[in-house]
Amino acid sequence: MPAPQISFEFFPPRSVEASFRLHDTVQALAPLGPEFVSVTYGAGGTTRRLTHEAVSAIQRTAGLRVAAHLTCVDATREETLEIARGYAAEGVRDIVALRGDPPKGAERFVPHPEGFADSCELISALRETGDFTIRVGAYPDRHPEAASDTADIDWLRRKIDAGADGAITQFFFEAETFFRFRDACVKAGIDKPILPGILPIENWANTRRFAERCGAKVPAWLDDAFATARSEGREEARSVELATALCSELLKGGAGHLHFYTLNKPQLTRDICRALGIGPSPDTSGRRS
Repeated sequence: MPAPQISFEFFPPRSVEASFRLHDTVQALAPLGPEFVSVTYGAGGTTRRLTHEAVSAIQRTAGLRVAAHLTCVDATREETLEIARGYAAEGVRDIVALRGDPPKGAERFVPHPEGFADSCELISALRETGDFTIRVGAYPDRHPEAASDTADIDWLRRKIDAGADGAITQFFFEAETFFRFRDACVKAGIDKPILPGILPIENWANTRRFAERCGAKVPAWLDDAFATARSEGREEARSVELATALCSELLKGGAGHLHFYTLNKPQLTRDICRALGIGPSPDTSGRRS
């Protein structure tokens, strides 16, 4: 089996200490040769400047291909496209285009009066520039705002039709969840790459709460697995075992690329990659040869 492609997601730091942690995370994971890394955008556009700074720093210091998250929240069309043009001027050619979460305290997304109404409008505008590889979000489990069980696939179809080059999924816990979604996408005529998103579980209680908020289904056996691991003092080892098993199933099922949500904490992601046989690239630039 050929070595899979991998990619990592980071989030922008909000403090000096967090800046050092991001730097250390990038340095720890860059030798694994990611195809690209992405940097998130805070809810309500709260990290717009920090995201830009992190993207620039990673590209400049680590020599990695960086995908910048860009959302429709709390900005005019021109302001959003100006950010994109700034990225293009710096040589950033990858965008993860998202509608974005509502600002803190808001119950639902409300477009800026002069902004993009949804991710499809943003994707179309970015595609017209001709400058970017555009990836979008996808939801193997039903998104909390989805109107029906098929709505997420319908929305992904619209985003692909608008010009997206591929998608990265929300995290999930069982390979069958991804395969079922992938097969439904193929049936719907979606032929662009869909990268499975993997969230290494550092703290099960926190991950479970996060999953419930974003609609990711939590299988009962995971509660039992981590309860046992906690009693045995093996939570970290169990996390690596379970994530490695999930990734192995995905690779055997035809997924050729794994996207890891690192939470700016590299150890679990690095251990999982090592368990999968993904080692440092011989290419000293940090890119997979």
